[in-house]
Amino acid sequence: MQSIIDMIQLPFMQHAFLICFIISITCGIMGSLIVVNRIMFISGGIAHAAYGGIGLSLYFGLPYILGTISFSIGIAMLIAFLTIHKKHHTDTIIGVIWAMGMAFGIILVDLTPGYNVDLMSYLFGSVLTVPVHEIKWMTIIMVAVTGCVVYYYHDFVALSFDDEFARVRGVPTSFLYYLLMCMIALCVVMLIRVVGLILVIALLSIPPMIAERFVRSLYQMMIISSILCCIFSFMGIISSTIFNLSTGPTIILIAGVFFMISLLFHS
Repeated sequence: MQSIIDMIQLPFMQHAFLICFIISITCGIMGSLIVVNRIMFISGGIAHAAYGGIGLSLYFGLPYILGTISFSIGIAMLIAFLTIHKKHHTDTIIGVIWAMGMAFGIILVDLTPGYNVDLMSYLFGSVLTVPVHEIKWMTIIMVAVTGCVVYYYHDFVALSFDDEFARVRGVPTSFLYYLLMCMIALCVVMLIRVVGLILVIALLSIPPMIAERFVRSLYQMMIISSILCCIFSFMGIISSTIFNLSTGPTIILIAGVFFMISLLFHS
């Protein structure tokens, strides 16, 4: 027990805990919206296509956060436009964009001269190696996403549970859908650094799916999801450090175990 307390007091561990606290708030909020709107596959398309932004950043020597955010938002807007106007081919369109985004990123990585970056940190996350300046960007994203959701909360509720009724009532459903896609892209970029793009969707979906079974409103779901995400992340960091494991997969494995337990106790 004393060794765990000593470990928590280390600067790099406190740095990791701060990052996980920031992303947990954003993840809990956005994950809840993703689950209730049933757009997990769309979110997965954005997450995997974001690899193109990583390749773009490496090839042109751009800051990771700037290049990946720009590319991911562009992909999110394209997916939003196509899913609104081509509803009957949504799965196919997202699958193509998903594959093209990853292929584009891989090709740019291959073409990057003097490439020596550890791609595993982008695929599976490495919260302990996140630069200090990126915490500022994560904080800005958290505040922006939280502010937007709070301001448009009732409109998002209407959009999530009955979009046709919301449209009749004058709710700007198209604008909100584009905004939702944009916020998902921002959340994905944050989570890539923690759990990697391959595991992003798991952290966005598992806490809200657990919370959904025990709450009666969207805002309660967001709060519980954020708390659960924070708990899973902290447990994952401590466990991975003690047993010398990869942090991202450890976080997801712990979250998955708790999800299975929730199924047993709420069957």
